[in-house]
Amino acid sequence: MKNFVLKTAINAVALWVAAFVVSGIHLGADGKPWTSKLVTIVLVALLFGLVNAILGPIARFLSFPARVLTLGLFTFVVNAFLLQVTEWISDPLGLAFTIDKFFWNAVFAAVVITLVSWVLSVILPDGDDKD
Repeated sequence: MKNFVLKTAINAVALWVAAFVVSGIHLGADGKPWTSKLVTIVLVALLFGLVNAILGPIARFLSFPARVLTLGLFTFVVNAFLLQVTEWISDPLGLAFTIDKFFWNAVFAAVVITLVSWVLSVILPDGDDKD
């Protein structure tokens, strides 16, 4: 449970940083109180984790030849696709999460999310280490 909460928090911070850095990513409605934005960020992070858990392995398997040919760089396109799916699902759920343009905004956000998640995962212990 602790590991799940930590991974959700890392996803939430990574999504928030991506929305802050990439101008085409909008997370949380403008003019709303910060608590509403925080709830939106956490719910989108949960949804993104769910999409990654369900569709991620399928997308990674199907994109294996492209990832081999591009030396792994196609992984960012796969992650952008998963981010786009998260946006598509979040709209009917009433979550304020939008991506303006798929290729440039979503791919750049995928790069930012990957980097921030990696840095936070290195800094924060996940509690799975058995010494």
